[in-house]
Amino acid sequence: MIELPVYNKQGEQVDTLAVDEGQLGGDVRPDLLKQAYVMFHANRRQGSARTKSRGMVEGSTRKLYRQKGTGRARMGAVRTNLRRGGGVAFAKTKTHEQYRKDMPKKMRRLANRNALLAKLVDQEVKCVDDLEFSEPKTRQCRELLETLGVDRTCLIALDPTNRSAALSARNLPTVDTIRIDQLNAFDLLNHRYLVVDRASLEAFLDGSLWERVDEQAGETAKEVA
Repeated sequence: MIELPVYNKQGEQVDTLAVDEGQLGGDVRPDLLKQAYVMFHANRRQGSARTKSRGMVEGSTRKLYRQKGTGRARMGAVRTNLRRGGGVAFAKTKTHEQYRKDMPKKMRRLANRNALLAKLVDQEVKCVDDLEFSEPKTRQCRELLETLGVDRTCLIALDPTNRSAALSARNLPTVDTIRIDQLNAFDLLNHRYLVVDRASLEAFLDGSLWERVDEQAGETAKEVA
């Protein structure tokens, strides 16, 4: 069992939360985390890169200088791919979708939990008893993070209803927020610290969060049908 300290907003330890490593995969699995990271990273690619062919580049079509007698190589229009600023010989004009990757649902969820285990092992999870703010204030969020000893990039996992904390953290340059039901290995591994409130973390660990998400997905599918 991992004993995770629980802090209040003043940075004082008020309790501990026992986390069972078995719920998070038992051991840190680098191969699984690498596979999940590559999948999330690849699926964020738009595949919409474009380049212009010589027919798409603006410019005159006149011949730059006469064919013979100048001592220089023959040259046609300025839009040729041989000249700087001209078109591209084999231009990219289509959207590429072959970047997308997939993983089974159980593997994805195991990777998400295992990434959390890696954070817990490295003592990079800051659990707070309550992350509610009376009003959205960036100063309050910054002071809370300083109190917790967060001095690098930070990911704050919040309940979807906690709007005040999301608004308080959005202007901090090294801080990102995410809904607890959307917590994933990619965002966990891209930030040094994870800050989460106790209720959200317990819902993530005991599986009730996923049951609620599946129920909401089922209700949405019924409404669409």
